[in-house]
Amino acid sequence: MISQANALGGNETDFLSLQAFKSRILHDPYSTTSSWNNSTHFCQWAGITCTNKSQRVLVINLTDKGLSGSLSPHLGNLSFLQVLKLGNNTFKGNIPYQLGNLLRLQILNLNNNLLQGQIPPNLSQCLNLTYLNLAYNSLMGKLPQELTSLSNLTDLIIHDNNFTGGFPPFIGNLTSLQTISASSNPFGGTLPDIFGRMKNLVALGLGGTGIFGTLPPSIYNISSINILSLPGNNLSGKLLPNLGLMLPNLQFLQLGSNQFDGPIPSSLSNVSGLVRLDMTNNSFSGKLSIDFSRMKSFYGMVMWNNNLGSGEPDEMQFIVSLANCTDLQVLGFQDNQFKGALPSYVGNFSQKLYHFAISGNQLYGEIPPWIGDLTGLTLLSLRNNELTGSIPLNIGNLYKVQRLTLSSNQLTGSIPPSIGNLTLLNDLYLHENRFEGTIPSSLGNCQQLTWLYIQDNNLSGTIPKELFGIPSLSITLSLARNRLFGSLPDEVGKLVHLAQIDVSDNELSGEIPRSIGSCTSLQNLYLQGNFFRGSIPSSLASLKGIQNLDLSRNNLSGRIPEFLGEFSISNLNLSFNNFEGEVPTKGVFANFNSTLVSGNRRLCGGISELKLPKCTILKPKKHKKLLKIILIAASATSILVGLLVLLILCWFKRRKDRKNVQESLPGETFPKLSYEQILKATNGFSPSNLVGTGGFGTVYRAVLNDDEMVFAVKVVNLNRRGASKSFIAECEALRNVRHRNLVKIYTCCSSIDFQGNEFKALVYEFMPNGSLESWLHGNLTANTAAGELPKLTLLQRIRVAFDVASALEYLHRHCQTPVIHCDLKPNNILLDNDMVAHVGDFGLMVMEPNQHGSSIGIRGTIGYAPPEYGVGGEVSTYGDVYSYGILLLEMVTGKKPTDPMFGEDINLHNYAKMSFPDRILEIVDPMLLQDMKEDDTKCLASMINIGVKCSMDTTRDRMDIGDVVDELSLILKDRESTSSR
Repeated sequence: MISQANALGGNETDFLSLQAFKSRILHDPYSTTSSWNNSTHFCQWAGITCTNKSQRVLVINLTDKGLSGSLSPHLGNLSFLQVLKLGNNTFKGNIPYQLGNLLRLQILNLNNNLLQGQIPPNLSQCLNLTYLNLAYNSLMGKLPQELTSLSNLTDLIIHDNNFTGGFPPFIGNLTSLQTISASSNPFGGTLPDIFGRMKNLVALGLGGTGIFGTLPPSIYNISSINILSLPGNNLSGKLLPNLGLMLPNLQFLQLGSNQFDGPIPSSLSNVSGLVRLDMTNNSFSGKLSIDFSRMKSFYGMVMWNNNLGSGEPDEMQFIVSLANCTDLQVLGFQDNQFKGALPSYVGNFSQKLYHFAISGNQLYGEIPPWIGDLTGLTLLSLRNNELTGSIPLNIGNLYKVQRLTLSSNQLTGSIPPSIGNLTLLNDLYLHENRFEGTIPSSLGNCQQLTWLYIQDNNLSGTIPKELFGIPSLSITLSLARNRLFGSLPDEVGKLVHLAQIDVSDNELSGEIPRSIGSCTSLQNLYLQGNFFRGSIPSSLASLKGIQNLDLSRNNLSGRIPEFLGEFSISNLNLSFNNFEGEVPTKGVFANFNSTLVSGNRRLCGGISELKLPKCTILKPKKHKKLLKIILIAASATSILVGLLVLLILCWFKRRKDRKNVQESLPGETFPKLSYEQILKATNGFSPSNLVGTGGFGTVYRAVLNDDEMVFAVKVVNLNRRGASKSFIAECEALRNVRHRNLVKIYTCCSSIDFQGNEFKALVYEFMPNGSLESWLHGNLTANTAAGELPKLTLLQRIRVAFDVASALEYLHRHCQTPVIHCDLKPNNILLDNDMVAHVGDFGLMVMEPNQHGSSIGIRGTIGYAPPEYGVGGEVSTYGDVYSYGILLLEMVTGKKPTDPMFGEDINLHNYAKMSFPDRILEIVDPMLLQDMKEDDTKCLASMINIGVKCSMDTTRDRMDIGDVVDELSLILKDRESTSSR
């Protein structure tokens, strides 16, 4: 201390202030402040920049360092400090009021911490402050009136806090402000009429702040504004007709999810720089009269769920003006009142247009031929209108389209064979029209179809066998309510992964094909209302997952098979056939509300609620009775011998299991645990020790009293189908793999006989920071205090992405036998005390040489499992790469692949792909959009690019996991270098 003080001269105050600041830091995972000692001058410490001559502290930049603790009031003694950046850490407590002593301070960035309390009023003394960022904290109360003295402030960023008390009028005095970002605060109240004073304001973001009332007139006086973002509030009223003249510099106008009504101002035609228009989920009405021809950079607009439309014959002519928008990519007008015909000609429509959805309106007339010229489309949705005529023959030119929705119209003619050219098509919806003719066999070329809806038309002819040669059909094949005849082809058995077949209410005949028993993924089978004959084939006994089976209104005969009673079926309809004999009484047949057998006059027995006659039992002849006795005796003898052999085998197994109650992994020194020890360590499996639940078991936090060692115990629920197999797989996998980014299993406890019950458990290292799922989606975990939602910085997300990729590369390339995880998702990524990611839950893993393609069964979780697994494709390392790509996109966007916004029109992969590379900030998790620099945008773009390349539909197009690790390594190195500046 003496040598340092002598070297400091008159700067000892700065030295002592920094030491006091360090003393409040409780956790420093990257040892950032390890250089803060007496051996070097404080101006050489990490994150510190000093003035050249006087050697006084000028800048403190410790952004993204994972620091936790509280802020020292001694920071207020750094009288030369101009920049204080402590964002993206986990500092708690209040903002010290002593920061108001920093009279030279220009930049204060404390965003994305866990700070509480109010903004200190004496920050108003920092008269040189230009940039104030307090976003993503837990600050509360009203904004201090004293801040009105910050006349030099240009950026006020306070979104995602708990500020209340209305948006303060004094903000209008801060005339230097260029950016106000205050969204996601419960301000409430109305907008004050003070914005007209802000002649320099460029961006105003007040989305989700609970404000109500009308827009104050002064808003329209801010002619400099580029971004006006007010979505998710309770604003109402009409927009001024001359809005476009008063705000000529608008680029982004976002007013979605409010209560605005009236027309959308036609004066927006004058805003030549408009890029995006979001008016969704309001009550706008009237004719859309905007001329878009001058908007050369216009990207698109979404206006779904309004009342737009006037009924005038030319109200769809605005589409013609969009032909001059060469960057146009998105048009969404679903669920309005547009009434009219699509223009017959639009000129050179943008080939960049990928999303065209105008469903749920009152459009009439024919589909214009220019639709076939939009070769960039990946989605075309015209459903639920009043369109007539036939499908244009050039529909086959849309070679990129993945979802085509023309359902619920009045279309006629035949389905053009050219539709078979759409080889990337995933979903085809042509139902509820008036199509005639036959189903084109060319549909068999659409080898990526998962949904095919052609029901409720006037189609005739036989069902083409080519439909059953589409291996990707895994959701629904619906041909119901047409006039199809002939037999159901035997090729139907090829659809081994299809969940629903509906060919009801046609004129199909012949027997139910035995091959349908190969469709083992079927959940719903609807064959009613046809002319099927013969008996129910015994091969249907393999349809173990069937939930709804309707065979009613046919000419089926024979006895009702007993195996139907073994299914966990919800609805069984066998009515109005020619079945005979006794009705079973087990399973679904015991539930009167789930079974229909009426209209079969030769049935008897069953449960009393069916009100069928009793079955007549005929007395057998004597010699038949003797033969029956002999057969019964022989059968009984065989059964007794079998039971004896089984008992002997079980006895030997029991002895072996008792000998090896626990089996520790090679190389691990961990105590063998009995059931009683685990029971004690988990406090009797107390709910307070519960960490989480999974598909096959429950995880508890456990502590050994002897050495206070903390570990996790996964108790396997043996009542769940596949649980025992999963347990064996996970133990086997982690016996043979070792990597820093894999969860370490200490012990596999199996075959413990405790009070007559078998007990299986995995004992593995405890991860105090829980799962990636809880960090991405804000779920409170056991180690997260109430009111503190977990937040991941960009740097932390990159590190997690790198850790997971490294683990996959090890599993795929560096194990003696490649290991395929098969269930990669945020719930299976666990974070240790230093936020290092570990891949866990190997219950579905496959050792690559042992897998045999489709016989392995469907693996993974919906949204993360690759498409080939659903169509009988082989389980492979490329499947893990797909899951990783979806995981990476979820980390960047903050959206799950099963988010409600994804469905008929788009999925997470396409959502990200469509934004790349120019619009990525529109889809990035809002928690990351803080203090953005150009390097950050580049970094996010690189991550999205990797995620998209990994999650391609076909395996050959996906990235190699080694290349993923290499690219992420460069991204991580670049980001760490940027953060240390």
